[in-house]
Parts: sequence; C-alpha cells; structure tokens
Amino acid sequence: MDIANPSLAVDCPRCGLRTPRFLDLCRNDAYKLWPSSYVASAAFQAWRAADPARAAASRFDMEIPQHVDLVVDFDAKARELGIHMPPPSRWPFVICAGAFFLGFAAIPFSPEVRITLAVIGGLMFIAGVVGWVLVDDVKMFPAESTSSGEAHH
Repeated sequence: MDIANPSLAVDCPRCGLRTPRFLDLCRNDAYKLWPSSYVASAAFQAWRAADPARAAASRFDMEIPQHVDLVVDFDAKARELGIHMPPPSRWPFVICAGAFFLGFAAIPFSPEVRITLAVIGGLMFIAGVVGWVLVDDVKMFPAESTSSGEAHH
C-alpha cells in the first residue's frame, strides 16, 4: 500500500476508467480492487493518517475536497448582468394574508363570522397595498426635482 501517493482516484486495471482508489470494487465494471471492504477501509485510514491535509477526504471521493467559501453578492451579479432586482419588501406578505382572510369570508359561515373575516382581510389587504405603494415606493423612488417644472418620466 502506497500511502505517499496523494491521489484518491486510480485507473481500473480491467476497464481503464477512473474510480475511487479505496473502494473494494470499481464503480464502472465492479472489478475487485481490494480483497475486502475491511482491507480497503484499513488502507484508507492509513493513507488519511499519513497527512493531516487528507482529513476531509472520504473513501468515495475522487479528489481531496477543498473548503471554499462561496459568498455570492446576487445584487451585484444582477447589476452586472443588467437585471433589475427590486428591493425586499414585507408588504406582499401582508397583502396575501389579507387575501387569505378574504377568501375565508367567502365560505358560507354564519354572517357574523363572514363579516368579521371580511373586515379583518379587507383591512390587512388595504394596509398592505397602501404600505407597498405609499411607504416602500416613496423610499425606493424619491421625488426628483427638475428646474423646468416638468417631472421626469
């Protein structure tokens, strides 16, 4: 067993395709690479103990995994691609909750329950629309002042 070899993949002696080195069978044609799974596991444990950089490796890997922090700024990527990303808003959820209560008001319950559900749903729906249009829209698109007196469209 060559523990100095850093490779986790080996070419199968029968089919010639790359397969994980420490599996007892080739993934491609089931050729027996090791006498048993216990021997393959013991060889892998010895190989991994030989170098601390191999600690993250698994018997099933074809190469040693590298830890990479993938932090993607989706807003910057969207601007780079020319895609408009609207700012986040909670008001669509309020509108949907109002529509949910309004939908329940359409179910034939007693008149008092239906009126109560309709009032609650209507108030939530109106509050969501007003909040989205008047509160968030004003924050997103502040009024522009022009010298000619005409608004820019």
